[in-house]
Amino acid sequence: MARNDLIIAINQVCAERGLDPQTVLEAIEQALVSAYRKRFGGGQNVFAKIDPKTGAIKVFAELEVVERVRDPKTQIDLARARRYKPDVQLGDKIVIEATPKDFGRIAAQTAKQVMMQRIREAERAHTFEELKKLEGEVVLGTIQRIDRKLNNQVVVNLGRGEGILPRSEQIPRERYRQNDKMYFYVKDVVDSQRGPYAILSRTDPRFVRRLLEREVPEIRTGAVEIKSIAREPGARSKVAVAAIQPNVDPVGSCVGVRGTRIQAVVNALGGEKIDVVEWSKDPYKFIANALSPAKVIDVVLFEDEDERRALVIVPDDQLSLAIGKEGQNARLAAKLTGWKVDIRGEKEAEAEGLTPEERQRLRLQYAQQQADIMARAQALLRERAREKARKTKEPAASAEPTSSRETEADKGAEGADKGEAEEEYMDVDYLDQLAMKQLLEGDQED
Repeated sequence: MARNDLIIAINQVCAERGLDPQTVLEAIEQALVSAYRKRFGGGQNVFAKIDPKTGAIKVFAELEVVERVRDPKTQIDLARARRYKPDVQLGDKIVIEATPKDFGRIAAQTAKQVMMQRIREAERAHTFEELKKLEGEVVLGTIQRIDRKLNNQVVVNLGRGEGILPRSEQIPRERYRQNDKMYFYVKDVVDSQRGPYAILSRTDPRFVRRLLEREVPEIRTGAVEIKSIAREPGARSKVAVAAIQPNVDPVGSCVGVRGTRIQAVVNALGGEKIDVVEWSKDPYKFIANALSPAKVIDVVLFEDEDERRALVIVPDDQLSLAIGKEGQNARLAAKLTGWKVDIRGEKEAEAEGLTPEERQRLRLQYAQQQADIMARAQALLRERAREKARKTKEPAASAEPTSSRETEADKGAEGADKGEAEEEYMDVDYLDQLAMKQLLEGDQED
């Protein structure tokens, strides 16, 4: 390879692969030094330089000037050293050219090997970056093969790289055939020794969320928010949605005209059924909605330190529908709401003494329990505000001399502190009940 041809080849490859020419030149120089040491010997005092304009390759050695040479690879005598540098003295270091006569062929082979290695590294880094951009997103992939030796994991071509669908992320009883196209959720990206690849999933609840975001513009724009998702992959999912903007039907937006939007999500999931229910801050209403399509007569809530339990009363003819096949509907409703759901038929509930009057009494009892928690939390926050006001006032009082103006200032500060305490007390209305309960329990433990 001619000298100019070397620079032309480097510049062309770097332009095509998006590499930095200076980085490639430095890598070739390092490889040339290794090749030189392997062929001709030499210590750490050898380095190579490539002229970026002409492509001229030269090898240099840094030698110590001595009176008698014991190691020609690291030392040079004074007389010879002064041929290169007349004012050199004993003990000085001098750099001389040490390029062998037949080094051109070795340099050409080394440059080719380094460029191929850099191309592979650049392609690997580019593939990893492209796959990393897809992390947390839904992608359309083509199934390449099913690896029977590795527990039937599926290898998927994603266009930008390769993905692996482990057995644990496959939908039960779903069949995968070579060259089939389907959607996957990119769960993670791994840079292994054999190259970067994406870990895919079809069972992750975030897969359902991303599919809904693709199909429902109101979710993408923020008019509708997905509050929670409960899923049993391959069978059924429940999605709780809420309207962020007024005059927006959250459930209707997700279902679409004649169910077109939700049907597209169902098809992407391989026929998995999806129930879209309206989220509510009121747990009574939310639990009733979560048991859809069953109709709910009444909900009674019980809460203690161990768990939150909801007793749901449904018409007798809706009992099996509310429970679902093998308890599936009740399980999904419990996951969706965060409440343990206990379902009773109307006649069974009355036989257990849960008459409408008793249910009303239990509701009032629960409401009183929550009111007590709220009152204790408010008292605690009010006390904290007063303590904060006292700590703020004490340093100011010790820093200033006593005067009538100070007294007036203290009164003003006291009024401001009182206002601050009152303001923090008023903010209690915006706190979540559960958060305040946890706050109380934490203080009691302290």
